[in-house]
Amino acid sequence: MDKFQEHLAKYQREIAQDIQKRTDFLYEQIIGQGLAGAVVGISGGIDSAVTAALCVRALGRERVIGVWMPAYSQQIHAEDAQKLAAAIGLNLVTVNLDATYDSLVAELNRVVPLDEKTKGNTKARLRMTTLYAIANQKGYLVVDTCNRSEIYIGYMTKGGDGLADLNPVASLTKHEIRLLAKELGIPQSIITKAPSADLWAGQTDEQEMGFTYEELDRYLITGEASPEAVEKIERLHRLSEHKRSLMPSV
Repeated sequence: MDKFQEHLAKYQREIAQDIQKRTDFLYEQIIGQGLAGAVVGISGGIDSAVTAALCVRALGRERVIGVWMPAYSQQIHAEDAQKLAAAIGLNLVTVNLDATYDSLVAELNRVVPLDEKTKGNTKARLRMTTLYAIANQKGYLVVDTCNRSEIYIGYMTKGGDGLADLNPVASLTKHEIRLLAKELGIPQSIITKAPSADLWAGQTDEQEMGFTYEELDRYLITGEASPEAVEKIERLHRLSEHKRSLMPSV
């Protein structure tokens, strides 16, 4: 067994303790600080599924709101969001952003034409605006869903899914998230689905990144990767430093 697989096997053996550590963190950061609960954006993907499941375990169903925010989203993600809610007892609500997105993009296009990537990032920022509106009204905190793999290369939208009040999964790679998902009873269709930020039709994480999650996670855990993969990973890490740091000021 190589170092990468050994690490994952060790994590699997210690997974119950890890769940306890993360649920304790959530409870202390929210209930321990006198706050009322948590809001989690639900994408139909594995990271938000695991985050929501941890929140429900830590706080109880009555203190967690999962928000499905379609913006011309694929039906498979809507179906998986509903499967997740049924599997973990999540209070899931829907805020449809189709019309809001159309209106904003139309206004922005009058100033500067937006390409598909910018439109996708605009969707992510609309979703975070929605989560904070609900959180403000309820006295809740917004819980981030970005994992270690995404954070290292900046694979999140600044002011979008890269913005929240706390994150219980920031130290977990995508492979560890998958192991945790199985332990938490996340539906299989979510675990096996190709990771996607659902920013435009047919978009997948690995296609956009230019390398696989196995290459990225193996590098993060063991330091091992092909020279080509290392160059791509470290280039994205350098370019995205501004997403992981407080803004410069004088």
